[in-house]
Amino acid sequence: MTAHAANDIVARAVEVLKENDQGTYTIPTKGLYPFQWNWDSCLTALGLAHYDEARAWTEIETLFAHQWPDGMVPHIVFHVWNDSYFPGPEVWRTGRPTATSGITQPAVAGFAVRRLFDRAKDRKLAAERARALLPKIDAWHRWFYENRDPKGEGLVAIIHPWESGRDNSIDWDDAFERVPTEGVEPYTRRDTLHADPAHRPTKAQYDRYLWLVQHFRGLGWDNAKLHDASPFQIVDPGFNAILIRAATDLADLAEALGETAIAKANRARAQKGLAAMERLWSDAHGQYLCLDRVAGTLVDSASVGGILPAFAAIPKDRAAAVAANLERLSGTARYVVPSHDPGDRRFDAKRYWRGPVWLVVNYMIADGLAAAGHGQVAQRITQSSLDLIRESGFAEYYDPLTGEPLGGGRFTWTAAMVIEFLRDAQVGGA
Repeated sequence: MTAHAANDIVARAVEVLKENDQGTYTIPTKGLYPFQWNWDSCLTALGLAHYDEARAWTEIETLFAHQWPDGMVPHIVFHVWNDSYFPGPEVWRTGRPTATSGITQPAVAGFAVRRLFDRAKDRKLAAERARALLPKIDAWHRWFYENRDPKGEGLVAIIHPWESGRDNSIDWDDAFERVPTEGVEPYTRRDTLHADPAHRPTKAQYDRYLWLVQHFRGLGWDNAKLHDASPFQIVDPGFNAILIRAATDLADLAEALGETAIAKANRARAQKGLAAMERLWSDAHGQYLCLDRVAGTLVDSASVGGILPAFAAIPKDRAAAVAANLERLSGTARYVVPSHDPGDRRFDAKRYWRGPVWLVVNYMIADGLAAAGHGQVAQRITQSSLDLIRESGFAEYYDPLTGEPLGGGRFTWTAAMVIEFLRDAQVGGA
């Protein structure tokens, strides 16, 4: 790609970021997602830093201003009233000063803050802002292991599919059958007004999403109770890998800033988590698998969640196997990385998280593989991502077979990731 073409794409990406900027936080896209989402914001901050470092720090600070007293950082902050999204604050009823949801999302903040710090031109500003965020991110990490790893195994569980960030994955299907649908309050979805219903979760899935929300609400959103009370307890390798990477990055950042206690605690969490991840490895699939904690069995589902661990410092032989698996996948789809193996009969190229490509996932996988010495595979992922942007714009996700843009349009974190991909290419990274 020529420098002129790259600059043009970056300029268009910045337009999307500015369009969705609400002043102190960004929304993922207008209409479909009108509030602040947790991991969207953290990854979006990397794009914001391209043209406004202070604004990038504010993005993450705004999210953590709504951290719960126990340390949890919710997956949605409802800063303003807007009826275009369901379920809104009237369904969650978490009782927070500013309305939030009652569940969390992948803990990517530690990674994002370290990356902002490492790249900062204003070192004094970065040190001040990072130092203030350190104990908050550390408290969130501690919360995960206290509330989602009750036996101290080193791996945390999600208790609702929405926590994974991969809301509608095939990985959840079997465990989700345990979630009842009786007694779900009448509701009207809003997502299908903004996106093709054929590309969104089914009504049966939505009923179960809402049953869990009602169930947790009935327990007063007491995080000490929710894990054991949930019929859905899944140890997602991708979710855990993001937490492990964030803990490693937070430890490095804490050491740089002289916060030795935070560094030590997070280093220990990461080391224990990496060792425990071995329980999720599948030689047959050449990747990691989810563990259904209730059933006590691995989930036979080869999704991108089992490739995402490349983002963490997994053993070299595991990284090599994941890279080889990606080489194989690149022969089954025009664009990588599909969110599910196209060879699986359950693969759906257009339905939310059951096949489509997501650039945020591509970014994390490419970042990890490049660091592990698999630069050629990482470059293929980067190139595929940029090809999608050129052909289909800044969509929420894409059909891996055709490149068709799907979901929301002019999507914030997609734009942020494009800036990251082009930046990395220019500095010789992924």
